[in-house]
Amino acid sequence: MSFDALPGTARVWVFGSATPLTPDAEAALLQAVDAFLEQWAAHGTPLTAARDWRDRRFLTIAVDTTQANASGCSIDGLFRELRRVDGTFGSSFLGGASVFYRDASGTVVAAARSAIDELAASGVLTRASVVFDPTVQTLAEWRDRFETVAERSWHGSLLPA
Repeated sequence: MSFDALPGTARVWVFGSATPLTPDAEAALLQAVDAFLEQWAAHGTPLTAARDWRDRRFLTIAVDTTQANASGCSIDGLFRELRRVDGTFGSSFLGGASVFYRDASGTVVAAARSAIDELAASGVLTRASVVFDPTVQTLAEWRDRFETVAERSWHGSLLPA
């Protein structure tokens, strides 16, 4: 199924790479993910799932929960598959300690969460900065605010007004 065709209620998981992947690494990653999604099931019931890849960094997996819910075991299977391929492409998707934003040129940048105060003090990251919120839970949230300005995201609470 097409990612865009999934309903807004679909459950999502967002994974961000600290560095952009090369075209060869992208192709290998997406081939592995697509193969996994083709056979992904929860207690023997196939899951209606799709993925989105953007900015050479962000992998979003979505499951249509109106068809079947991903169970704990099936979610573990997804993470096992990502762990299996994680790092083989020159970056890691499972660290989770990065903050992603667009710099003045529009390039996606990853920074350690601990660097937010310094980025704010230097004016690099403001409440108007475009940021990425990998904490979204549904496809509707992803569509609305995965890429948004900091003041509309949890990032805003960490930045001066």
